[in-house]
Amino acid sequence: MLDTWQDWLSFGSNHPWLIAIALNSILAIVATIIPKKLLTPAGLINAWGLGVVIWGTLGWRGYGVVLFYFLVGSAVTRIGMAQKEAEGIAEKRGGARGPENVWGSAFAGTICALGVATIGWGWLDPSWEPLLLLGYVASLSTKLADTTASEVGKAYGKRTFLITTFQPVPRGTEGAVSLEGTLAGIVGGILIAVVAYSLGLISLTGIVICTIASFVATNLESVIGATLQSRIDWLTNELVNVVNTIIGAIVAIAIAIWLQ
Repeated sequence: MLDTWQDWLSFGSNHPWLIAIALNSILAIVATIIPKKLLTPAGLINAWGLGVVIWGTLGWRGYGVVLFYFLVGSAVTRIGMAQKEAEGIAEKRGGARGPENVWGSAFAGTICALGVATIGWGWLDPSWEPLLLLGYVASLSTKLADTTASEVGKAYGKRTFLITTFQPVPRGTEGAVSLEGTLAGIVGGILIAVVAYSLGLISLTGIVICTIASFVATNLESVIGATLQSRIDWLTNELVNVVNTIIGAIVAIAIAIWLQ
């Protein structure tokens, strides 16, 4: 019998995948009941799978970071929604996330999380763990920076410029940047890193590294949007998001290795 908190903690540490399945199933049920839908039905199924993998590999700390991203990212998407809908630049489905959004945001982080799991299986040297954790956090830091910069820029950007030419363009243009959006993106990237630090996933230096990596990756994503996305039909926003978060993780890991 599990009579004390110590018993529950011991059970949780010894059976992370069972806890992951139970917890995410409960949250999925809650998500179907609440009136304001944050996920489409298909998105909910994929988010359930993502949550199981993250808790199973990184435990409650890693799960806390991705949950923070999802909640804050969903809230940011709804900033100035009425205005963005009137201008035709709002996220589709009122901001509800589908499977493409789930994996566009978390594919890179999931790879890093699975990499951490392989260390426990004896497939990878333990020295990779802090680097992979940093990459995990940096990928989500990058995505929240990108989401925040885009949504705040579309809602409040007074002057928006194409990142490759600095010519004025309408808000919502692929590859457009604004001062308001850029500053908001930096704050978004820092927020994820601070949460991860508070949960013991990264160091204080890691906060700085993730902030730099998210800034670099977010701006490179704008360059991709301005130069390639309009020319290549299959290069969707979600695929660009995957590339963006991979860049963020790689830049963070590269900086950490350089500093060693």
